[in-house]
Amino acid sequence: MSGRDRGATTPLLELERVSLAYGPVQALREVSLAIRPGEVLGLLGDNGAGKSSLVKLVAGVHPPTAGTMRWQGRVYAPRGPRDALEAGIATIYQHLALAPRLPVWHNLFLGAERVRRSWFAGLPVLDVPRMREEARAALARLAIAVPDVDRPVAELSGGQRQAVAIARALLWNARLLIMDEPTAALGVRETAEVRALVRGLEAEGVAVLLVSHDMQDVVALAHRVAILKRGRLAALLDADGLDADRLARLVMTAEAA
Repeated sequence: MSGRDRGATTPLLELERVSLAYGPVQALREVSLAIRPGEVLGLLGDNGAGKSSLVKLVAGVHPPTAGTMRWQGRVYAPRGPRDALEAGIATIYQHLALAPRLPVWHNLFLGAERVRRSWFAGLPVLDVPRMREEARAALARLAIAVPDVDRPVAELSGGQRQAVAIARALLWNARLLIMDEPTAALGVRETAEVRALVRGLEAEGVAVLLVSHDMQDVVALAHRVAILKRGRLAALLDADGLDADRLARLVMTAEAA
């Protein structure tokens, strides 16, 4: 899908002049932004620019102190992260929130385990065969092979761990993934794996809000780039033709409106 075609698509998420204050500290100031199905939107800015605050708004951690959010055309006012997840917005933080000692299949269903009635007094028991099968199917959608769903997550590569976190989000029917520094501390091969995962999501029409300090990742993956400065949207750019050096200069020199 070209940038022009993507621009004609109805947005999944729209932020209209949203602001967020922590007491006297104004973290975001009248930010307007939209992200469309299948779009990778890079979110950039120096430390303290407002990236984390914007993620917390979208993820349902904090409500905006002003402005409106819309999800698929309707007012979006989550009361917490669970509301965001049920709406179709999942956040994958840098630490991934995986349980390293548990097997892959259990991580996918942690907190939402499948159960069945047992023969003994009809009591519910974990339906492990079903979870294993659904885990294999969810991972098969992605570009990274995780051959053994019984393997503990601690034994997986960085790219495979990202695949597990993404597969878990897709099991919740996520339409928008917020990915926070997905390649931080990864090697070259693992970074390539994560980029392949993001491209696979794009092909499925899943939108990605990519928060990263890695300019190479952003220029390799993003369709557009939003730059925050002192809580304001300083620039919103088409990523076509940008290279990592120019993007880094823009982040440093962009002025808040």
